[in-house]
Amino acid sequence: MKKMWKNVLSLLLALSLTVSITGCGSQEAAPGTENTQTEGAESAEASASDGEKIINIGVTDSLGGVNPFVIDQTEINKYAVGLMFLPLMELDSELNFVGMLADSITTEDNLNFTVHINDEAVWSDGTPVTAADVEFTVRRLASPVVNNTTLMLYAFEGIGDDGFVTAGAESIDGIQIIDDKTVRFTSKNPMALTTFENTYARYIHTLPKHIIEKFSEEELLTTEWFNKPDVINGPFYLTDYDNNHYISYEANRDYWKGAPKIDKLNIKIVDASQVLAGLQSGEIDITHHTLTAIPQKDYQSLEALENVDVVYGAPITNQSAFIQTANIKDARVRQALVYAIDRQKLVDELLQGHGEVVDGFLSSASPFFDESLSVIPYDPEKAKALLQEAGWDGSQTLRFYVNAGDTTFVNGAQVLVAQWAEVGIKVEVQTVDLATLMTIAGSTDYDIMAVQYTYAPVDPYPDIDWLLNGEGSWTGYLSDEIKTALADAQKTSDVDEITKLYSIVDKKVQEDVPMFSVYIISAQGAVSKRIKGAQPSAYGFFNDVQNWDISENA
Repeated sequence: MKKMWKNVLSLLLALSLTVSITGCGSQEAAPGTENTQTEGAESAEASASDGEKIINIGVTDSLGGVNPFVIDQTEINKYAVGLMFLPLMELDSELNFVGMLADSITTEDNLNFTVHINDEAVWSDGTPVTAADVEFTVRRLASPVVNNTTLMLYAFEGIGDDGFVTAGAESIDGIQIIDDKTVRFTSKNPMALTTFENTYARYIHTLPKHIIEKFSEEELLTTEWFNKPDVINGPFYLTDYDNNHYISYEANRDYWKGAPKIDKLNIKIVDASQVLAGLQSGEIDITHHTLTAIPQKDYQSLEALENVDVVYGAPITNQSAFIQTANIKDARVRQALVYAIDRQKLVDELLQGHGEVVDGFLSSASPFFDESLSVIPYDPEKAKALLQEAGWDGSQTLRFYVNAGDTTFVNGAQVLVAQWAEVGIKVEVQTVDLATLMTIAGSTDYDIMAVQYTYAPVDPYPDIDWLLNGEGSWTGYLSDEIKTALADAQKTSDVDEITKLYSIVDKKVQEDVPMFSVYIISAQGAVSKRIKGAQPSAYGFFNDVQNWDISENA
């Protein structure tokens, strides 16, 4: 598994950072998004005048594209495609895996995963969705001609370590059709069921074999069919899009889970500074907890709006601080860095109470969270004692790199510096843009580095395995105890057992402090009171979009 997950970093980072830089501070506008709230997409007012029911979602992430063979798996791309082509499974708002195209995924050995397609699932032209559609989609995704590396398909038998099969391959050993509605995936190494579900079932968007098999592998990359597909298995047809401005859909009246109650759905890509005004005017009906960056400074103003309901999400976005252990070698000094800061005060004042303090990687939102694990308390005297034991003379100045785009944490970092100074640790903050921060993290030329990072609550394994992977990782930290616990967590699907194993990890991280959580953010979302059946959530947002509606009293 080690080789497999080392290759995962670029995707995980794209996913984690895309969904994380949302809860705090401001975010730079996507290119071309200025003053475009109504460009290319109907406004809410239009629905009243022409009788159509239209819902507008406001997001601050820009779209990468709508061709499943070309895009990466960042959230806005995933959901833009998923409205047309369902994933196999999805998480709901309570972090339970629920069927979308599939109705079950099972494993008895953590090597073979049996996926059963819902018997009711049909394409919009009436053709049944089959296991052959799933197999064909994955086989094309594994083509070296298509060259899509974002799904980490090298985990499965018959696919090379580069993630590809031979060009034009007609089968894959690790993906076998059992019957019309059943397909089996076989992995090369043990994999927890939650890892299969979260890493693959949520991101494989099954395509209609009977339509796309007419395209060569080369043509799949450029065909215009994906810009306006006429055969889908999801609730909405794509009608138009502009990567930096909008994505527009109309209802699939033949959707096998039931015709959508609204006629049109628009995803409006705006600058973070426009979200409040859009919600107030009605040009935005609903936001998404991780796709929509609502600035902290707007939280109270948004709460005061009479036409919307505010919903705070589960705490999932971690303001993580990584320590380069090669530079700060003594664990007692690293512990002192945590004892010296009042993290709860930061939650209360910076986040207005919308967050929590934990140690390690898992928040209370995770099904594997160990409630018995106490956090390192604010204890400056303990910090001083640890520094004295370690022989810290206070002459060294630590370099603390922070994302300049996260204005809330830029302010918070100054609080940390002041508290560290009180116990005798000199720290200098250096603010840089996110791209530069990632370069610095990869180079390991830092002492402390902070960035918002969302560890998948249901499957933190890949991130932890990378970050605590010794030389070449961000932290330079390696622990045999953690390696064993992580490996064992991939061999079982028992929630209690996995919880115990991740608790071992978090306790060891708390002891050695290669990283620490400054706080976990509960992001703000909002929904217009004219909308029924829809609520902001980080997960499960679109699961039942066919049931979204507009109040008759709107």
